[in-house]
Amino acid sequence: MSQSNDFDTSAANLKELSRELIETLRIRTIPIGMKLFEDVDQMNKIKGLRSPTKDFHFTMCQMVGQSRTAGFTLGIVHENTRMGSNCGGIVGLNEPGENYLSGEAMDGVWFGNRDASKAHQDEMIRVEAKYQGLCVSPLRSARLDPPDIVLFYANPAQTILFVNGLQHQRYKRYDMTITGESACSDSWGRALATRETSISIPCFAERRYGGVADDEMLLAMPPDEFVRGIEGLRALGKVGLRYPIPPYGTQMDPALGMSASYG
Repeated sequence: MSQSNDFDTSAANLKELSRELIETLRIRTIPIGMKLFEDVDQMNKIKGLRSPTKDFHFTMCQMVGQSRTAGFTLGIVHENTRMGSNCGGIVGLNEPGENYLSGEAMDGVWFGNRDASKAHQDEMIRVEAKYQGLCVSPLRSARLDPPDIVLFYANPAQTILFVNGLQHQRYKRYDMTITGESACSDSWGRALATRETSISIPCFAERRYGGVADDEMLLAMPPDEFVRGIEGLRALGKVGLRYPIPPYGTQMDPALGMSASYG
């Protein structure tokens, strides 16, 4: 996956920007990187790599949760995920089985009929199934040089300020997709597949198995967009637009505040 040459996306720079993000937005957990490998032997050369015990199966959101909270560098293959499911299928480690693609797996659980369940599968964004391994690692470890994408969790106020940073020098409208259950398709799946910044509302599974808090959203993006966002946050901070956002008051004349913030 190619990287933009406009920004320094080296592991060393991303490490420093990770620290800056935590200090600036006060996010609770560690920003992480994610990288896909067509050759699993290359992944296994990563310093400090941990891999699950043989025949241990878990979800992608559990893997992300371990990395962002405990600071682990984790490497998996398809056999470490729930075999033949969307866990590996979203990130290109496998093709989901027919019981998923047909809608059978979620029919009668998340959806009230087979047509709705199949339509849900049809709409999912998935990476082409050509990869043998996937690694997640904290940016502060500088072990992915560079990662394919950067991810971090934030509350809505932190999220909108980072988007404001992305828009500071180059305006672009950022849209969210909402798959519903299986929100990994909207976050790391979409970012890996499209190379676009992706903002998602974590789903039931991410909250139940991945430990995501009620107020957390997820941002996933190519490294160059992460650098762009941090640079924009710096500029916003210089004019007083910082986190936390102090409430002005619902019964105050906004003229004084708006004269500074909106011109």
